[in-house]
Amino acid sequence: MLNSLIWLLGYQLVGELISRGLSLPVPGSVLGMLLLFLTFCVTKSIPSHLKQTVPALLQHLSLLFIPAGVGVLLWRKLLVAYAWQLMIIVLVATVLTWVSSAALLHWLQVRRHASKVAP
Repeated sequence: MLNSLIWLLGYQLVGELISRGLSLPVPGSVLGMLLLFLTFCVTKSIPSHLKQTVPALLQHLSLLFIPAGVGVLLWRKLLVAYAWQLMIIVLVATVLTWVSSAALLHWLQVRRHASKVAP
């Protein structure tokens, strides 16, 4: 468990350093996960301690919504003032996510089918 946390927090730290050091508009945690993914792609394997520990961490993923809920309660007056704009943004973002996911799935299926048909 400790090895897994060191890996995950280490990559998050590196992502934060890159994000803040280069003043990127991308959160450091996102960059850290991207770096972790690239590491897995390059090594073509996932360490066994991560395979064992990460599913247990994912079972408690809902705990990460507690800070967001507290933030909503703290800033509720501001959020109410922009309620319509926020609802439109959430709706548009959801539809864009659905459409882009469906398009990617369709493209991958066509590509897979074409590779099976080609000699």
